[in-house]
Formats: sequence, C-alpha cells, structure tokens
Amino acid sequence: MSVTGSPIRILVADDHPLLREGLSALIAGQPDMALVAEAENGEQAVRAFREHRPDITLMDVRMPMMGGIDAITAIRAEFPSARIVVLTTYTGDAQALRAIKAGASGYLLKSMLRKELVDTIRSVHAGRRRISEDVASEMAQYMADDELTSRERDVLALVAAGNANKEVAARMGVSEETVKTHMKHVLTKLSARDRTHAVVVALKRGIIDI
Repeated sequence: MSVTGSPIRILVADDHPLLREGLSALIAGQPDMALVAEAENGEQAVRAFREHRPDITLMDVRMPMMGGIDAITAIRAEFPSARIVVLTTYTGDAQALRAIKAGASGYLLKSMLRKELVDTIRSVHAGRRRISEDVASEMAQYMADDELTSRERDVLALVAAGNANKEVAARMGVSEETVKTHMKHVLTKLSARDRTHAVVVALKRGIIDI
C-alpha cells in the first residue's frame, strides 16, 4: 500500500488491447495497486489523467493521434508532479532521453514487464527513477555524443523516407546546399559511413521514427 494506506492508483495508456488486458491482470494481482483508467492514445491519456489524477501512469511511446512523449509533455505541463513510466519495445537511447527530458520517471522495455513492472511502479511511486538496464547502458554509451538538432532530425527523417537531397530541400523550403550541410553534420555526429548507415543508426537509437 502507499503511505496513506490506499492502493497505488494506475492509469494505463497503450493502443494495444491485449497489452492493456495483460497489464490490467498484472495490476489486479497486486494488493497494493489498483487500475483506475485506460487510454488507447495520447489525447485520451491526457483527458484520463485530468479526470482520475492517478499516482502512476504507464505510457506507451507509439500511439495514434498523440504519441506518448507528447502526452507526457502535456500532462507534466499541467501536473508537474505526475509520475509517468514509459513502456516501449525500443532500447534506443535518444528516445529514452527525450522521454526523460519530457518528464518521465521510468523507462521500461515491454519485454521486461512481467519481471520488472511491479517493482518499477513501487519505486517510481516512492519517488525514485527507474530505467531498464539495457536502456541505461545505451544512454551511457552515447551520453557524450552531440545530439542532432531538430532540423537535422527532420532532414534525416525525410532521407529515411526515400527522398533525395533535392526533394528534401523542396519539402523543407531550404537550399540543396543546406540539406547537404545538415547531412554532413548528421554523418559526423552518428559516426555513419553514408546516408543509409545514418538512417540505420538513427532508427536503432530512436532518433527518428518511420
């Protein structure tokens, strides 16, 4: 139980019904926890948080209409003390860092839910941060790297979608030379051999999402 003797009240936000069902069953098996609401996208999550004011929110990263990181940002802007644990299939350090910067208190891989979820909920409820070991080691490995700027991420995302420099330039309203300069910086920052390698690295690390 929480310090007040009441169960830890939990909101689950994930667009997969089977995962929500599994989380619900896992929470129901804990005497010190109670599921108070579910959401299947970020917009619903923000509304559900306003209505229920849960102690802990379990938030998927990839959801329709509004993604998890945007939802975290919106919730924390309105409720700065909100405690949110990100659930994801991705170990990418950049995605994890964005979630933490947005205000997440925990970052947990879905493959580890059965083993770590309950302890993570209790730890975050007690005021501690909790990040999956695999994710933490990824973050440590790249911590000294220069982050890509938002423009560099935009360029790389368009390249990943199959656009040539000329098309990227037209889409972004900049010169082709500017695009080439951005890509040069991207290759250097990601230690990538070429454009394709840069896309592979960026997807693995969660820097871009396609």
